[in-house]
Amino acid sequence: MGFARACSVALVGVEGVVVEVQADLEPGVAAFTLVGLPDKSLVESRDRVRAAVVNSGAEWPQKKLTVGLSPASVPKSGSGFDLAVACAVLGAAERIDPAALADVVMIGELGLDGRVRPVRGVLPAVLAAAEAGYAKVVVPEQTAGEAALVPGVSVLGVRSLRQLIAVLSDEPVPDEREFHEEGRPSTMLAGLMVPGAGLGTGLAPGSAHDGASLPDLADVAGQAVPRTALEVAAAGGHHLLFSGPPGAGKTMLAERLSAILPALTRQESLEVTAVHSVAGMLPPGEPLVTRAPYCAPHHSATMQSLVGGGNGMPRPGAVSLAHRGVLFLDEAPEFSVRALDALRQPLESGRVVVARSAGVVRLPARFLMVLAANPCPCGRHTLVGAGCDCPPSAVRRYQARLSGPLLDRVDLRVVVAPVTREDLMGEGGRGESTAVVAARVREARTRAAERLAGTGWTTNSEVPGHELRTRLPAAPGALLEAERDMERGLLTARGLDRVLRVAWTVADLRGADRPEAPDVVTALELRTGIARGAAMRGGSA
Repeated sequence: MGFARACSVALVGVEGVVVEVQADLEPGVAAFTLVGLPDKSLVESRDRVRAAVVNSGAEWPQKKLTVGLSPASVPKSGSGFDLAVACAVLGAAERIDPAALADVVMIGELGLDGRVRPVRGVLPAVLAAAEAGYAKVVVPEQTAGEAALVPGVSVLGVRSLRQLIAVLSDEPVPDEREFHEEGRPSTMLAGLMVPGAGLGTGLAPGSAHDGASLPDLADVAGQAVPRTALEVAAAGGHHLLFSGPPGAGKTMLAERLSAILPALTRQESLEVTAVHSVAGMLPPGEPLVTRAPYCAPHHSATMQSLVGGGNGMPRPGAVSLAHRGVLFLDEAPEFSVRALDALRQPLESGRVVVARSAGVVRLPARFLMVLAANPCPCGRHTLVGAGCDCPPSAVRRYQARLSGPLLDRVDLRVVVAPVTREDLMGEGGRGESTAVVAARVREARTRAAERLAGTGWTTNSEVPGHELRTRLPAAPGALLEAERDMERGLLTARGLDRVLRVAWTVADLRGADRPEAPDVVTALELRTGIARGAAMRGGSA
């Protein structure tokens, strides 16, 4: 009787659980049994592994074979267990020394010819292995760069099962040539991308992977107040609503928001990369995402595609793909009401908890939301002489699709007016470029980070209202205007806290130590859209 064990990782959302793959050989009729709560793709590994072992020059044991995946109570899915199953079987058959498999985590799919194919979710899998105390991992060669992002882990990238057998047996490692023609995309990379998702989904427009230039904020004609709101949103992480007629520039402004956000920190980059790796949307050749992602789902998106879901274990949705970046919902009233209201939990907590019969998954979802909405179905309701034919009841129904609880979580609500001829033709002068605004945003975020050091919060939008009112108070008398609005019912308790957060961001942008009355008035104007006499300066808050 032979017995051997190897290790792999099962992913539950973006969290990993180390799985022990045990192989047991007993005398009897040749059979292959796989137990341990595998899904369909994992059950099919029996045929893949058998063919891969034989085509790699090793002998398949003609005995009763049982492979168990422990812990048996954890659902296991995907083809990433193939490599560990093959090595455990060869260890039980004494083709590989079982001791050589100890303390090594193996992740990869096997082709029938023995080639090791890349799989999604390598980064979170290796992170889980490192947290469990494993220092050695074996992954497909194409994903070795992604696995190497985890510090303190020795990564071995292999092209074939033959190479891995040679390494574990201390034999000469055979050379394996590339199996694709030059100038044609490698079929091996197909396993890294979800079919139909499209390369780069969830990443900022014009990022380096697609070869396009970054959109510049200077391209936006006029729109001084919306530009100010965009800068405040980026500096403090505040959610934003642009409302106005078609063609005013709402989408142009939103597309330029991710470019003025600061570069991701190392920890944030690992979080974002892990989500995109699991979702199958990590561009090949770019193992680490360093810029804030940008995700703009179509208004026909379902609730599951926004917050996460699907058959079996839930997969990341748009809110998770926008983690640490921007989620832009263009034509927001056209989204289903259920989908929009499902955003309320992640907007508050920064994560999504999705419960299914297969288990509960927690996905990161700390994003900056930008909504764009027309004033009515035809979009001409606010234009003088534009001929809006929408009856008042239709306008009310259209605007009511953005519910009060959702809008209460939006800090900045700005009307984007049509562009004037002077602004469009350049007679009003060009606005500031992305580089200039991004520099101010970085300085404001640095001030906030220094003030919040040691608290676990990094931006003003994350600070609880109680902390703002007690430990971080505004200047004496600065909140009088906001308190009067609350007494008149124009602000909720949550709204007052959010006004205070925006006021802190406005103060950070102008380099002040704490918010003064004009900062609070500016925050109220940006939230309510009601002019209060404060000077709104374009390009600087």
